[in-house]
Amino acid sequence: MTTVLIADDQPLQRMGVRMLLQGTPGLEPVGEAEHGAEAVRMAAELRPDVVLMDVRMPGVDGIEATRRIVASGGRTRVLIVTTFDLDEYAYEGLRAGASGFLLKDARPEELVAGIHAVATGDAVVAPRLTRRLLDAYAHQVLAPAHAPEPRDPRLRALSDREQEVLVAIGNGWTNTEIAERLVLSESTVKKHVGRVLAKLGARDRIQAVIMAYDVGLVRAKPR
Repeated sequence: MTTVLIADDQPLQRMGVRMLLQGTPGLEPVGEAEHGAEAVRMAAELRPDVVLMDVRMPGVDGIEATRRIVASGGRTRVLIVTTFDLDEYAYEGLRAGASGFLLKDARPEELVAGIHAVATGDAVVAPRLTRRLLDAYAHQVLAPAHAPEPRDPRLRALSDREQEVLVAIGNGWTNTEIAERLVLSESTVKKHVGRVLAKLGARDRIQAVIMAYDVGLVRAKPR
């Protein structure tokens, strides 16, 4: 059973999500928070598998709440929800440690699939969409395009092949595309991706993409 904490300042939104979760086998709503500080407190008390976190809330917003929940070191993962797919606050949420984000108008099945994905350690945002969204705000929240060649100590743990895979992840390639371009089997690619995430301490694929930008392996496209 995947337990979910709903954090949203809109009562009708919380009610709709709660009803969806209650009607979905394998998902269980364990609490509702009206603002970020309450979400942090309830996450510590209830230890849900997933917090469904609204970005804009009074007081402590969803970004800071996400940062605090992730920093606690618990197993709880955060799925950011936002109104616009090019909302810079969503990027800050990802930087704070969220495992992905969905739009508030996502179909019920998309929300359910997203919760399951986050609960099992996967990222919600598809690789190509991740690249497009990160590019849109790379000049604001990620490494600048003129950054020097990477010499980040985190890269020392990666083999040459694993660094190639990290670059591919940062460029938004799917596992199938990585396999085709590096002439590897998909099962081998999955193993490489898993090792890259483990060695870098990345929670999921999205965090690996952000890291690829941060260390300079991937550059923002010219605008």
